[in-house]
Amino acid sequence: MTPANRPDNVHLRAFTETDLAFLDRLCTDPDALGEFEWPGFGDPRARRKRWELDGYISAESAAVAIARADDTVIGIVSWKPRGFPLGVTYEIGVGVLPEHRGQGVGTVAQRLLVDYLFGRTTANRIEALTNGGNLGEQKALERLGFRREGVMHGRSFYHGEYVDVLVYGLLRSEHRPGT
Repeated sequence: MTPANRPDNVHLRAFTETDLAFLDRLCTDPDALGEFEWPGFGDPRARRKRWELDGYISAESAAVAIARADDTVIGIVSWKPRGFPLGVTYEIGVGVLPEHRGQGVGTVAQRLLVDYLFGRTTANRIEALTNGGNLGEQKALERLGFRREGVMHGRSFYHGEYVDVLVYGLLRSEHRPGT
């Protein structure tokens, strides 16, 4: 692991125009989001259009860049309101480019996002959904204090078969900032 890829050198920031090539890659490279997140080929202009519309920050959904210390974008974290009333619960997601996986970057990025949401919003709950086969994400969520709350059997279609999706949750009262 090079010093630039150390998880403690990771930060979150809003996307800028210079990040459009990264956003394009998410629509055109099946490996970019990883085996559990690739939705199939999509309009390669869609992410550019979204960036031009609102810079990926809106009340309906938001996403920011995971960047190294040198500001190179290596992933994306997202959140969207769930539950009632809006703002009480947020669902989060993460995607890290393949060349940066397995180094703890995704865990650190999710911790930064959880700290941000509990520190800057009225959220009482943060939840994450993950493919039943995604053991790395399950371990990352558990390290952050999330609890596995349930299984939605056959909820997703992945590589020609229906797969289970796991639900993880973390309440504000259970959150320990920076852990």
